Amino acid sequence: MTSNAPDIVSRPIGHVRSPFDDTVGMPIQTAGSPDARASLEVLPEFAAGLRDIEGFEYLFLITHLHRGTREPLEVVPFLDDASHGVFATRSPARPNRLGLSIVRLLTVEGAVLHFAGNDMVDGTPVLDIKPYVPAFDVRHTDRTGWFAPQLGRLPAMRSDDRMA
Repeated sequence: MTSNAPDIVSRPIGHVRSPFDDTVGMPIQTAGSPDARASLEVLPEFAAGLRDIEGFEYLFLITHLHRGTREPLEVVPFLDDASHGVFATRSPARPNRLGLSIVRLLTVEGAVLHFAGNDMVDGTPVLDIKPYVPAFDVRHTDRTGWFAPQLGRLPAMRSDDRMA
């Protein structure tokens, strides 16, 4: 594979409606904002795909981080003062601007999913939804790289303008 590979085209299945209208000051992970609420308005042509979703407590939302323009391969992440390779971080400044959020599904109203654990700005395009299934998704590990000594800072950490 080379960088001359054809582009991959995705389209949103819906958009997040969030009280955060600016990326500065937002929570940096859903675990740092478990009570922050938002909703996902699924586009009508994808609404049938929501059948049976109310049976899940948690969902993965795969998003396009549409507000940023930077695509560095090394970043100083929000939880550290040292530079790291972007793939060793959860930085929103990434080559393909993909986001991953685990949210707690509260209610379903037609094609609108109401959830808690919001770390997304208003209007964030959602590319896909997948159910969170602990038997598939939970891995217990003590090897969390440079994050290990920083995790206690998560609840109070908010984004700033360095990833714009």
